[in-house]
Amino acid sequence: MSPIRKHKRDFRRSSDLSADDVAAVFELTAQFKSALSRGEPTPVLKGKSLAMIFEKPSLRTRSTFDLGMVQLGGHAVYFSPQEIGLGQRESVRDVGKNLERWFDLGVARTNRQSTLDELADNCAIPIVNALSDEEHPCQAMADIFTLQEQLGSAAGCRVTYIGDGNNICRSLIVLGAKVGLRLTVCSPKGYEPEFASSNGIEEDLKRSKGSLRICNDPSEAVKDAQAIYTDVWTSMGQEDEAELRRKVFRDYQVNAALVAKAPQGVLVMHDLPAHRGEEITDEILDGESCIAYDQAENRLHVQKGILAFLDKESG
Repeated sequence: MSPIRKHKRDFRRSSDLSADDVAAVFELTAQFKSALSRGEPTPVLKGKSLAMIFEKPSLRTRSTFDLGMVQLGGHAVYFSPQEIGLGQRESVRDVGKNLERWFDLGVARTNRQSTLDELADNCAIPIVNALSDEEHPCQAMADIFTLQEQLGSAAGCRVTYIGDGNNICRSLIVLGAKVGLRLTVCSPKGYEPEFASSNGIEEDLKRSKGSLRICNDPSEAVKDAQAIYTDVWTSMGQEDEAELRRKVFRDYQVNAALVAKAPQGVLVMHDLPAHRGEEITDEILDGESCIAYDQAENRLHVQKGILAFLDKESG
């Protein structure tokens, strides 16, 4: 039986980590990535197990958590929607109470943030948000770590996010404020990001000397950018809005004309999967300035850092 933790740390939302926590995770990330490149083992989670509960499909998230546990000396078990049926076949509470008896850590990709919160509230092991309707904090952590690698520091980095104010955008806002990003979010009117003041964004921006600007003009938004970030216009669960969103967002495509309005050497980011020809063109996604696959690679290393950090912090 896995030991039940009296004090555990979850990563349900980006606001769950302080600036110092982010720095600690990134230090672990860099160590793990460097060790892997040298072929050196890092069995810090030797003999430990990870439950992976997924209500939505995944390539990067499932692969990198599974492989990451192997590289840390542990193992992972994947549960598909058909196997668990959170809140349908079995109550979320009962799922959590079972998992805590077998596993040391858990990740959950849920349709609703409330489901993830209920699972974490009823499970005595650390739970990581592997994507919900509100946030995608692991992706944002990998994004910021990638910027740090590319530019030497994320603090003061001028990032322009073009597109829907979705879960990715919200996580970037919260974590960006902690590390000092100078973030511009450019969305069509009515699609700007919503975020809770309780996340402490204003306080974090003051401390980190970062900034946040919301606007609606892509050409103006990219003029000083060091990195342009885009994401799909229609997220999972919004398929019935796809046709409308293609019309609303058509002037928000990241293409050669828009990139040309940014400073020379601007980086282009995408969290993937991409809808080629919609939010980004093939020319840009496959171009030398695009670091989308670096972001994807770093999901592996950052998530190892998150798991190791939470395991240690939870005692």
